[in-house]
Amino acid sequence: MFKEINVPNRTIMTPGPVEANPVVLRAMSTGTLGQFDPAFTSLMQEIKEMLRIAFNAPNNECLAVDGTSRSGLEAALFAMIEPGDKVLIPAYGRFAYLLAEIVERAGGDIVLMERDWTGTFEQAEIIERIKAEQPKIVAMVHGETANGQCQQLEEVGAYCQANGIYLVVDCVATFGGMDIKQDEWGIDIAIAGTQKCLSVPSGMSLVSISHRAKAFIESRFQKELGLGADQRNERFIQSNYLDLSQLMVYWSQNPINHHTEATNMIYGLHTGLRLFVQEEGMEKVFQRHQLNNNALIAGIEAMGLGIYGDRETAMPTVIPVMIPDGIEPNKVRDILLEEFSVEIAGSFGDLNKVIWRIGNMGYSSRKQNVLHVLGALEATLLYLGADIQAGKAVQAALKVYR
Repeated sequence: MFKEINVPNRTIMTPGPVEANPVVLRAMSTGTLGQFDPAFTSLMQEIKEMLRIAFNAPNNECLAVDGTSRSGLEAALFAMIEPGDKVLIPAYGRFAYLLAEIVERAGGDIVLMERDWTGTFEQAEIIERIKAEQPKIVAMVHGETANGQCQQLEEVGAYCQANGIYLVVDCVATFGGMDIKQDEWGIDIAIAGTQKCLSVPSGMSLVSISHRAKAFIESRFQKELGLGADQRNERFIQSNYLDLSQLMVYWSQNPINHHTEATNMIYGLHTGLRLFVQEEGMEKVFQRHQLNNNALIAGIEAMGLGIYGDRETAMPTVIPVMIPDGIEPNKVRDILLEEFSVEIAGSFGDLNKVIWRIGNMGYSSRKQNVLHVLGALEATLLYLGADIQAGKAVQAALKVYR
């Protein structure tokens, strides 16, 4: 016999998903509208306007793709890459290699620029490599969740804009927690998602497209045969579902019939964006994330634990905590979840047993969560015999708040 769902109450302090804002969940529980109902399509147009505010790109083409953040990354790269196009990918963490995976599947010629995961690139290094390789596209990660590092972009973007090179940036881990200045930084396509700092359930990717990228994507438009055979294109985008040339029309005021929109997810996205850009306000949101980041780091260091990576290029939305010697990392996470209902994350690759990752994102980025996770982590480590400073973590965080 199947039972009714009974979801346990958790304090989710991972780099995604995070705790959904209750206001968002209430909005998502309202009645479903048809996708072409004017009451619904007006919400889509308001989402476009709020995305322009959130990305600091007032004239861009903005839309949401039905799917997790990865769907937006794939849609953007498939739209921009034609077979044989050279794509430079500076890699300083796991998710640059995801970009490479997508580029390979899109038929692009990948040039990886690699370094260790302790920090980011000097922008001058990237520009020199661009000069040497002459790629059509530079694809980068703004904030890398695997190591908590954040890449500066403004000089790279300026060079790309001045030299006819497209810049595509994964902003998934930073959007909503840090200021993203798409126009100022020269980003052609910025991609984010709902499940991190917006505190909307996972299920939509957010895409903001510059004028020149939009023009290129439109040049590849192909109408579906079921809608008419009058607009065929030998340069068509390989994916139908993730075809940005069609999705831009779908999100216009004169939409084509492309897919059935996830209407209740749109309610959630609209609400999450409204809370971000209007109700709490972007600047206050960024200040909240920075304050809670400072409190988390103060508590972690007061315990005697280290923070991984270059502190000068660290981002406030993911804190990479060094695992103390002699401690089994998964045992700590198990106890946190089972005894304290707290979830934190491990990392990837060579960092899998080197760091834990504590997310500081969206609705999860609250003082009560910070104090709870610090107390729970300290108690768990003491229980397992770790050599840490007892009784200091929460006190250090309180000093930040008070």
